[in-house]
Amino acid sequence: MKLYRTWPIAECGEPLVAIPADLFLLTTPAPYAALGAGYGDSHPWQLREGVLKSLKAAQQLLEARQPGWKLKLFDAYRPNPVQAFMVNHEFLQLSGGRPPAAVDEVECDALWKRTYRIWAEPSSDPATPPPHSTGAALDLTLADSQGQEIPMGSPIDENSDRSNPDYFASRDAAAHANRLFLLEIMTAAGFRRHPIEWWHFSLGDQMWAWQAFQEAPTSQIIARYGRADLLPR
Repeated sequence: MKLYRTWPIAECGEPLVAIPADLFLLTTPAPYAALGAGYGDSHPWQLREGVLKSLKAAQQLLEARQPGWKLKLFDAYRPNPVQAFMVNHEFLQLSGGRPPAAVDEVECDALWKRTYRIWAEPSSDPATPPPHSTGAALDLTLADSQGQEIPMGSPIDENSDRSNPDYFASRDAAAHANRLFLLEIMTAAGFRRHPIEWWHFSLGDQMWAWQAFQEAPTSQIIARYGRADLLPR
């Protein structure tokens, strides 16, 4: 379990709300549902109310800088069962289809370590929710006025060093500049980026609060969004 998952949460109670498809581009079909992940009576295109407000602000900033461009969302809300499904899917991808029980201990440990490099460990403990299960994290990129994705050097969810935000700083100036532009737009709206994933941004969850503390160790900031499935309906 990564250190930021130990950060305290004071749930604010904001509801999950639907992301309006007319303001953003939503990846269709939803990537994890297309792989067979079961969302039950839920769906990925939801965020906490305050997070969606900030995402709308980011879209306005983008439109002002690049008319016609839109934020293209790859994934947002991810219930814990979907997180568990995708973690297992990633392990099988890395292992060549072999389940953990069929892999020797040393290799299995190495595969789990690589899996959890970009995938948060599933957890049913309210104190340690995976980021996407809070409704405060999302994966996204940029799209131009024709709906074409802006080159970022590597695709979302690629489990390699190319996913590191600064990987292309000395390798591909255009891709690096595009990543920096996405970062600029999102941070201006209050989001913080995942340290090793160019596409992952959050606001108000444990990772966001932990990063805020790293920037200002005297701050008393805590997470305000916990597991969204525990909210009253």
